[in-house]
Amino acid sequence: MRLAFLIACAALPVFCGDWSPRLAAGYLDSRQKEWFGWKAAAGQGGPCISCHTGVSYLLSRPALRRALGEHEATSYETGLLDGLRARLQKREPSSAASLGTETVLAALLLGPENGSPMTTEAQQAFDRLWAIQITEGKSKGAWPWFNLDLEPWEEPESKYFGATYAAMAVGRTPAEYRNRPDVRDHVNSLIEYLKEEQPSQPLHNRLMLLWASTRLPEALPKPMRKPLIEEVWKKQEADGGWAIQSLGPFKEHAAAPRSEGSNSYATAMVAFILQRAGTTPSDPRFVRALAWLKTHQNREGGYWAADSLNKQYEPDSIPKDFMRDAATGFATLALLEAEAKH
Repeated sequence: MRLAFLIACAALPVFCGDWSPRLAAGYLDSRQKEWFGWKAAAGQGGPCISCHTGVSYLLSRPALRRALGEHEATSYETGLLDGLRARLQKREPSSAASLGTETVLAALLLGPENGSPMTTEAQQAFDRLWAIQITEGKSKGAWPWFNLDLEPWEEPESKYFGATYAAMAVGRTPAEYRNRPDVRDHVNSLIEYLKEEQPSQPLHNRLMLLWASTRLPEALPKPMRKPLIEEVWKKQEADGGWAIQSLGPFKEHAAAPRSEGSNSYATAMVAFILQRAGTTPSDPRFVRALAWLKTHQNREGGYWAADSLNKQYEPDSIPKDFMRDAATGFATLALLEAEAKH
């Protein structure tokens, strides 16, 4: 009976347990299909990569592939990364927010994993990363980043958010590369920026710093992690989730949909990062967080619902579901990581 049950779970897009990885993958793939056809996302060699839809997809889809027993990357994974590769030589103007954002993401997504050797494209990505790093002023050590007055990825503090992704990318390079004198100067500048600007950042960005410190410990030394983790736990809601406002402060947008109580994006992001920072799935507080996520996946569409922090979008528009995309990617990562530890 159990064997038949497992076979049915693998073959059908249904909920055979607390949540459905297969439906999550189907939702994320369908969103990429829309993204690839959206003229606003078109770029040289392939679509541009956004933090909400592209990065969350490229971080979560490989984990889903392993969980589902798939053997090849999706065409959307390949297409997004091919676009990054095609644009690696783009450098001017170096102060442009679009170039700074993509440069950081290229280092993160084309760079090595877990200290493996630097490939030619990884070296190209990091060469460009250091070439356009800001070298003076308050933002010294960071990179140009989008500021479109859109929470939480494209607002004034998002330059810090981008720098945490750069720190993650650096932390995954081989030690001999990071410790080269020319590279070390850049890394030290990045670490100094992250330390200096941390107190003024919303919790959302400080959580990203916590995640980055699991790759690059100097970015947030261990004694400083515990108070941050305790701050996060204190903001947990009675139902096990986190409200999006708890990750602020964020600028209020009068036209944004009203959000009250636990939020899928906030809960998923916190649950994933707390695991990376050492929280065990058996922690009772974390058990409640996982239970919240498992019970909030849409049982038809496979996604975790989340609304924009900025405005009301047209019902059939692609931007309407940007927060949903990010919530689904992080929820998938959090749940799969917890299951892998059991």
